[in-house]
Amino acid sequence: MGDKAQTHHPGAAGRAKAADHPASIRNVVLVGHSGSGKTTLVEALALTAGAVNRAGRVEDGGTVSDHDDIEHRQQRSVQLSLVPVEWDGIKINILDTPGYADFVGELRAGLRAADAALFVVSASDGVDGSTRMVWEECQAVGMPRAIVVTHLESARADFEEMTRVCAQAFGADDPDAVLPLYLPLRGPAGPDGHAPVTGLVGLLSQKLFDYSTGERKESEPGEDQLPGIDRARDRLIEGIIAESEDETLMDRYLGGERVDVKTLVQDLERAVARGTFFPVLAAAPAAEGARQGLGTVELLELITGGFPTPFEHPMPGVTTIDGRTRELQACDTEGPLVAEVVKTSSDPYVGRISLVRVFSGTLRPDETVHVSGHGLTDRGHEDHDVDEKIGALSTPFGKQQRPVTHAVAGDLVSVAKLGRAETGDTLSAKDDPLLMEPWRMPDPLLPLAIQAHSKADEDKLSQGLARLVAEDPTMRLEQNQDTHQVVLWCLGEAHADVALERLRSRYGVQVDVVPHKVSLRETFAVKAAGRGRHVKQSGGHGQYAICEIEVEPLPGGSGIEFVDKVVGGAVPRQFIPSVEKGVRAQAARGVAAGYPLIDVRITLLDGKAHSVDSSDAAFQTAGALALREAAAGARIHLLEPVAEVGVLVPDDYVGSVMSDLSSRRGRVLGTEQVGSGRTLIRAEVPEFEIGRYAIDLRSLSHGTARFDRAYARHEPMPPQIAERIREQAGESP
Repeated sequence: MGDKAQTHHPGAAGRAKAADHPASIRNVVLVGHSGSGKTTLVEALALTAGAVNRAGRVEDGGTVSDHDDIEHRQQRSVQLSLVPVEWDGIKINILDTPGYADFVGELRAGLRAADAALFVVSASDGVDGSTRMVWEECQAVGMPRAIVVTHLESARADFEEMTRVCAQAFGADDPDAVLPLYLPLRGPAGPDGHAPVTGLVGLLSQKLFDYSTGERKESEPGEDQLPGIDRARDRLIEGIIAESEDETLMDRYLGGERVDVKTLVQDLERAVARGTFFPVLAAAPAAEGARQGLGTVELLELITGGFPTPFEHPMPGVTTIDGRTRELQACDTEGPLVAEVVKTSSDPYVGRISLVRVFSGTLRPDETVHVSGHGLTDRGHEDHDVDEKIGALSTPFGKQQRPVTHAVAGDLVSVAKLGRAETGDTLSAKDDPLLMEPWRMPDPLLPLAIQAHSKADEDKLSQGLARLVAEDPTMRLEQNQDTHQVVLWCLGEAHADVALERLRSRYGVQVDVVPHKVSLRETFAVKAAGRGRHVKQSGGHGQYAICEIEVEPLPGGSGIEFVDKVVGGAVPRQFIPSVEKGVRAQAARGVAAGYPLIDVRITLLDGKAHSVDSSDAAFQTAGALALREAAAGARIHLLEPVAEVGVLVPDDYVGSVMSDLSSRRGRVLGTEQVGSGRTLIRAEVPEFEIGRYAIDLRSLSHGTARFDRAYARHEPMPPQIAERIREQAGESP
């Protein structure tokens, strides 16, 4: 980490080499808000490692990240990208994640696949609330983390201030665990008064690393620079020693003993790998024609020396297909095969490509594996257990797929020709099928109702949608039986836009977005009676059926109850089920505005039959007519679905969120404190009012709040809204 006298051997561009041992692999995910500079940093690291040329391009002229056509058009990352580089004989799998909240599913996949996280923070923008939330998630599972400050070229950039902000945002429990390893050096100020960052000074090594020529050059600091270095160095050493396994080291240091730099570096690396110390570094992209970007060598040294190997990654829960727990040794290359699909994509030439993290065993091309997918049936996925022969193994690099011979436990690899595998599925040995515990995905809560644009699109729609949800487990497909709509549930507007564009450009399906309908119901507000008379004579056998019914409302959730109180055989016994069938069929069609009737008791009181002309069909019709007549003379309530909503929000926004819920006809049920600085608000809100709540809440809380929802019940709509619905349905109020 700037203190090692060693020669680096960066990986050559175009070479794809399979790692032979987990100890020679590092898996790191980049986390940060949109615009923080993650993708630029990935390209700078790839350039320094020799994986791309000086223009930041791979052999086909593309970039190593954000190579999807949609990403080019939208000018932002929308999916997880893997960029493998080599440094000091270590294979580093860099996982670049989107920073926009709509693509948090891609971020969570990256967190699942990685062993450590690099939080990218812009010096001009600071730390946003969503980045803090991801930090807390990583903290909860003990994932090692480091922080890199970007955009130092900004006129407002202040590295020291950003270090303080990061310590405040990320070091709530121990601010001395969030400290810089290097301090930026600025060159002469330009005409605008801004002094550019030209190098770094290592606090442990007390060496200067000058990047002003486009290559890292080492020198000694000047006398005028030492006082500032010494103050920061002392604090860093104390922070490292506080995490040292040698409990006597702090007393010896405070007693004046000089601690060897090598010992400090070793303690630092152990603390970083354990997730108890979080170094802050600085980085900037290389200038045009330069070979190295500022701080990239230091970052690569931190990743290879301080970030953990896959051996230190806890093994996710594994069970047999029938649910029995299976204990496996972490990262055993000779153990049973257990791998997980962390991303699924489609290539127009190769077909489906699965990005896989191998957790146990060794994956080889052309072998038959067992594919297990469970637990996403509520999102339009089917449970499946199938055997499939995998195709070639490769490592992705930009738009290229570079063949590799195998993938050991701890590595990431692309697998071709897995036709049934979806994101989140488990790959295991054919004769020893296993299932990994799925990672937690956010619920998609923004509905997007769509329909095929033309008959040709209609023929391709179902297949296109199936592929879409197979790739993205944060998307839910619903075929609503009440509204007869096809609904894609997404995480936000940007997520929905990408889904529509993928349907069009990747699967050739043009769709139209239509207003999303809410599943309404009807019920009787008061007791009513009706008489159904179906008497026709048209030659031959006629139709004759008369029935009299009474309808009364029941408590919510009761459904439809049918009671027979006919006496004296006025309606023959064989036709009573026919009356029930008729009234239930009419109830399903609705009696006022065309929505299903619920929560009523329908009592058959009397009727008449004909010995020749009565029939099952005649009494079904009479039952339906009786129910319609009863409704015509009664007050009918339109019922709307009400959701129970839980909103987890920072305390600063509690008042605004509660006020907003009230404006949506919501009833706040209560609040409770959750952890430090957050409140859970529970409320009941009509579903009519929360169709776009995923977007509105994000705006209201600046991306720091999240919510869940669950159906509670149907209840009567306010009369003025019900009247408007009836008018839209073409019914009189």
